[in-house]
Amino acid sequence: MPEKRLIFCFCRFLQAARYFYSILFTPVCSVFLEASPFLVFVRKNQFHAFRNRPFHTDVRVIVRKTALIVRMVEVRYLVAELCLLRQHDKSVRKILRHEKLLLAFIAKVGFPILIRPSYVLSGAAMNVCHSKEQMIEFLNLAAKVSKEYPVVVSEFLQGAKEIEFDAVAMNGEVVEYAISEHIEFAGVHSGDATLVFPAQKIYFETARRIKKVSKMIAKELNISGPFNIQFLAKNNDVKVIECNLRASRSFPFVSKVLKRNFIETATRIMLDAPYTKPDKSAFDIDWIGVKASQFSFARLHKADPVLGVDMSSTGEVGCIGDDFNEALLSAMIAVGNRIPQKNVLVSSGAAKSKAELLEPCHMLAVKGYNIYGTAGTAKFLNENGISATAVCWPDEQGDLNIMDMFSKHVFELVVNIPKDHSKRELTNGYKIRRAAIDHNIPLITNARLASAFISAFCNMDEKDIQIKSWQEYK
Repeated sequence: MPEKRLIFCFCRFLQAARYFYSILFTPVCSVFLEASPFLVFVRKNQFHAFRNRPFHTDVRVIVRKTALIVRMVEVRYLVAELCLLRQHDKSVRKILRHEKLLLAFIAKVGFPILIRPSYVLSGAAMNVCHSKEQMIEFLNLAAKVSKEYPVVVSEFLQGAKEIEFDAVAMNGEVVEYAISEHIEFAGVHSGDATLVFPAQKIYFETARRIKKVSKMIAKELNISGPFNIQFLAKNNDVKVIECNLRASRSFPFVSKVLKRNFIETATRIMLDAPYTKPDKSAFDIDWIGVKASQFSFARLHKADPVLGVDMSSTGEVGCIGDDFNEALLSAMIAVGNRIPQKNVLVSSGAAKSKAELLEPCHMLAVKGYNIYGTAGTAKFLNENGISATAVCWPDEQGDLNIMDMFSKHVFELVVNIPKDHSKRELTNGYKIRRAAIDHNIPLITNARLASAFISAFCNMDEKDIQIKSWQEYK
């Protein structure tokens, strides 16, 4: 087989003959023998990671990203070992071969734990476990999905921010980058999370450490082209979640906001073509972008519309605004949410989320909204000087039965934060969430996103959102 270069890029490229094949060994070799000096794979997300393993011995150059390098980042524990070797620790995680070792690990770190198979798309078979029963169930599922490669069990850090580092590198040197943050704490898949760029609420030291670790990884893997690293950050302690040797879903978003075409730079680098390195002032912008996710739970009969570490969204919308409130409102409205006019239902879950939603509920009260709450939430709000009307749980009888009120379309926004994993809580919470979806009522199941959304529409009227073209942001 002649020595040629395979270019993995996330763009439409060849204007001449295009080949549309499943990325399997035999058809790729057929294309490879016929193709022009450059063969381009137009791919989605991590699909190449499944299929490039057989090519390692047959293709000599893969744009400085050999199959072994891709394997290093896709097999969970290998990139963990790289970070440990360079003293950039990941969260506590183990490759455990026996049940006794697993139980000993859990006794040390405690629940919840995170189970992560290798070579998966969109967090498939990835789960957070809160009990031994869940652990056994999800381990069996993960083992079926990732038979050849290890399933990694790690400590699940609660209350940590998730931060994205999108970049383009040349021979291991970072050429340009973007740091964005999720509104939701870690535990929501990056494809479902609400993304803010530039990051608004991270410490300067956190950003400095993220850049340092990212440059180290790019250098160690000798990356030429696009890559994405996801981080956890808590109290300036930075941990790597994963590294993706590809253009991530946030690439086009940060490119639009920053007005720098990252994928063009990456493609030029992979073609050894001339490219321009950005001036540092290019990263100093006076506007903000927010990416919100679009869900199709209404079409998924009986599905529980709660978000987790596996991806549920079917689309996303990115919006730009002069400030955070404007950008967030634009994005939330664009994915189908409506700003309530009168009645809001709040079921605020555990004590921590109750406290987090206290100030947003105060804003609602000041703006004249009628607040309804499940028993615990209404009691908490009334005790803290916020008037709230208690409603009955779905399995309770009373004048204000929550399911009857859904049928009458009393509520215009539902905030339901899952509390715990008891059977009654799961059943009632599911019925509330499902009723909101079935009656086409905007639903938010994350306390941080609910807080941000409520704060935005309480501080800014919808009519004040500016209609501006992309070119006007300068």
